[in-house]
Amino acid sequence: VVRTANYHKIECVGVRGGYTGLIEGNFTKMGPRSVSNIINLGGTILRSARSKEFRTEEGRQKAFEQCQKNGIDALVCIGGDGTFTGAKIFAEEFGVKVIGVPGTIDNDIYGTDFTIGYDTALNTAMEAIDKIRDTATSHNRVFFIEVMGRDAGFIALNSGIASGALDILIPEKKDSLEDLFETFEKAQKRGKTSSIVIVAEGERLASTYELAEQTKQKFPDYDIRVSILGHIQRGGAPSCADRVLASRMG
Repeated sequence: VVRTANYHKIECVGVRGGYTGLIEGNFTKMGPRSVSNIINLGGTILRSARSKEFRTEEGRQKAFEQCQKNGIDALVCIGGDGTFTGAKIFAEEFGVKVIGVPGTIDNDIYGTDFTIGYDTALNTAMEAIDKIRDTATSHNRVFFIEVMGRDAGFIALNSGIASGALDILIPEKKDSLEDLFETFEKAQKRGKTSSIVIVAEGERLASTYELAEQTKQKFPDYDIRVSILGHIQRGGAPSCADRVLASRMG
């Protein structure tokens, strides 16, 4: 974004700390050199923050006054659902021009095929599952692996397919314990001694630990383990696909 703005001779400032920074006027002038050597980094050099104040009319009024005071006539908001919701309301209330750049590992922004961060998170999850599979196979264990995705099963679905999971549980689909147990029984008949089940964190049937517990009750002979991949999926060097996507969007 900074380099495109520079190419078109548009003055560009960075807002530190998301909407909190917008309210507080935490601005920094940005030119081509301020974004050098960051394409290979995860995270954000501008930092991010959830802003309760921006959810209030008074907070947004302060943010608009900061924009006026600093000659900011348009915003590029990079983020997920919360960022976009805030940007939409801000634009409607004050007529500020807004461009949204979808950046969220959950890949759950309507109207875009892929969001920045999704491919990297997906590959991170896949690599972790591959590593866990070595233990599962060696020790004849059943692993329930929880991946991120509060309301969206994209990471679970695709990392599960890519790593040959026995079953994948996602929030978009109505899952049942009966179906899960039937899958295990079929695998047993095929002589399968180790299994991996991928669970999205937003799975509505039960928590990953509860699913493992109930499976243990049904199949007492199984050696069952739970692994929560957690925030490891949200960091690290971005994949080639994410670097190119971010550059094109910029």
